Amino acid sequence: MASISVASIKETLRQELRDAGWHSRGYLPHLNRGEIVQTVTFRLADSLPQTVLERWRSEVAKDSLANADAVLRRRIEHYLDQGYGSRALRDARVAAMVQESLQHFDGDRYRLSAWVVMPNHVHMLVIPDLEWSLSRIMKDLKSFTSHEANKILRQTGQFWMEDYFDRCVRDAKHFANAIAYIENNPVKAGLCEKASDWKSSSAWFRERS
Repeated sequence: MASISVASIKETLRQELRDAGWHSRGYLPHLNRGEIVQTVTFRLADSLPQTVLERWRSEVAKDSLANADAVLRRRIEHYLDQGYGSRALRDARVAAMVQESLQHFDGDRYRLSAWVVMPNHVHMLVIPDLEWSLSRIMKDLKSFTSHEANKILRQTGQFWMEDYFDRCVRDAKHFANAIAYIENNPVKAGLCEKASDWKSSSAWFRERS
C-alpha cells in the first residue's frame, strides 16, 4: 500500500473546505455562503508586528488545521486587547466615522447585530445579504474608512491590516455569546466599567434606544 504524505492530507482537507465554500487568504479561513451569521474582526496595520505574527504561525504549525486557527485567533485577540500600535481608533472622530460606516449599509448589504470599535481593532456580528459576499463588504468598508481616517488624521499610508478574520456562528447560544464577547471587549480590556459606557458600540446604542 502506497504511503500518503502529510502534505497530501492537508491539501485534501483544504480542497474539502473550498468545496464547502471556504477560501483562504494567508493563515485565516473565510466563509462566503450567503446569509450566514458571522463574527468579523479587522485591525489597524500597526496593531500587531509581523515578526510576532510569523513567530506564532511557526509555533502553531504542527497543530491540526482547525486547532492552529483557533490558537492563533486567541493569541491575536489577546494581543489586540493590550492596545499596541498607534491606536488611531481611540481618536473620537475616527471611531465615530468607522461606526457610522458600519451602520450605513445595515439593512442593505448586511444586517448588523453587534459591533464595537476598539482603539486598534473592530469586532462586528453580521449577516451578509445574499447579493453581497463578506469579502466584498470588507473590501469596500476598509477602503472607504481607511481613506477617511487618513484625511481626518492628516496622514498617508496603510491604515488597516489587509486581512481580517471571521467565524461562522453555529447556533443561538453561539450567537448570544458572540454578542456578549463583542460588547464586553472594552470592559475586558479595562477601558470602561460596563459595556454600555463605550460609545463606539452596539451596547451603548441599545442602552439608549
